[in-house]
Amino acid sequence: MARHKSNAPPKATRQLGKQQPSGAERSALYARREAAKILHTVLRGDAERRAVASIKSLVFSPSVRNKRGTFALVCETLKYLDVIKDVLGIANVLNSKWKRQEPLVYIICYDILFGKETPSIGDAEKFLVRRKDALLSGLATLLVRKKVKSVEELLDLSQLNGHIKPRYVRVNTLKMDVDSAVKELEKLYRVQKDETVPDLLVMPPGSDLHAHPLVMNGRVFLQGKGSSMVAAALQPEAGWEVIDACSAPGNKTVHLAALMKGHGKIIACELNEERVKRLEQTIKLSGATNIEVFHGDFLSLNPEDPSFAKVRAILLDPSCSGSGTITDRLDHLLPSHSADNTNYDSIRLHKLAVFQKKALAHALSFPQVERVVYSTCSIHQIENEDVVSSVLPLASSLGFELATPFPNWQRRGLPVFAGSEHLLRMDPVEDKEGFFFALFTKTTNKLDNPKPSELLEGECRGRRKQFYPFLWPKVFFRAWNGRLHGSRR
Repeated sequence: MARHKSNAPPKATRQLGKQQPSGAERSALYARREAAKILHTVLRGDAERRAVASIKSLVFSPSVRNKRGTFALVCETLKYLDVIKDVLGIANVLNSKWKRQEPLVYIICYDILFGKETPSIGDAEKFLVRRKDALLSGLATLLVRKKVKSVEELLDLSQLNGHIKPRYVRVNTLKMDVDSAVKELEKLYRVQKDETVPDLLVMPPGSDLHAHPLVMNGRVFLQGKGSSMVAAALQPEAGWEVIDACSAPGNKTVHLAALMKGHGKIIACELNEERVKRLEQTIKLSGATNIEVFHGDFLSLNPEDPSFAKVRAILLDPSCSGSGTITDRLDHLLPSHSADNTNYDSIRLHKLAVFQKKALAHALSFPQVERVVYSTCSIHQIENEDVVSSVLPLASSLGFELATPFPNWQRRGLPVFAGSEHLLRMDPVEDKEGFFFALFTKTTNKLDNPKPSELLEGECRGRRKQFYPFLWPKVFFRAWNGRLHGSRR
């Protein structure tokens, strides 16, 4: 019996004719996956009202390859997110499998509906491209329902526009001097030295340095002016021991190391495991060797522990609302930043302020500390002047007084208590970002501090009791030689 001959070409011949994805297509596929991971992180944090790293920090971490493409995808998808969700609801094309991967679906739908090119490779992409007509029909239906003629009318065009801010670059003087950095960067852009921070450079808005060799090798850091002023305000001396109470992502920490010329010791505290990893990456990039990472809560440190007897200065930049850098962080693109979130903001600000007061009081209670900087990237009085005012009785009893950081700076604290003229504010409009600083300096070295009951009444007395645990918590330092220390050195 004769065998039936197939007309199909041999398998090898069929494979030769199959078109392979181009490099650009593979790069776009990878960017969509990276964007989906970041979108998942920020949306989950936003939904849980939990602080996470900014979108920029997540995108420009060393693990993200295609930074520019990923950043654009995340921002544009967030900008159109409400529209995309409505279209998916109308089209009703998702099965249970893809509903579990919503961030990736949102990214791909942006590309299909509003992007320049339709994605061509990837299982999720092929699934949604096959349903492109249904998605476009859903978009048309949405326009009719909302009684608008274009997608632009669906968007909130009042989002922070016209926010033109210079590019600030801080020179890492552990690896490079300022004049050499200026000479190198002037090959691409106009460069000026900042008038306030000696190791800070000012470049035109939009200067793109994310892939520049000086950034990639840690000789310079892309760091805003307000952030760079924090460590400079503390003025740590070479050889000091310093605590950075809330360290990650680490730009201020490594700035402290540079100001200390790599000498002394910095204890960098960070509670969150993922942020510890980011902190370690920043320290490694900077080349600093005098930083010891403490994976734990700053509030768990016992000020009376002999391990901290030589600590002379503390930098406290605690979690805050980020209201002064909302455009930099791109938080205004997140779902919670809508017109009806006033009540949420009030509750959140109150909770933040409670923590900030506790952390500042704790920082002031270390016996040998001479200088404490409290800073936020917030514009709210409740996180700034009110926090400082609440700890002044304690600060005074411990020998501290408010000093004036950067005396030539014009904008000072709101006049809500005597001494607020020592505080420093940066204005979101005039200075392109909102920051706040308070500098406490010790005028007397009181070896015999008063008893807690003599310092504060009521709530503050109860708060102070929390700062002196009798049992050392199970936390650890991560030294840069990779060893884990089971006990404090």
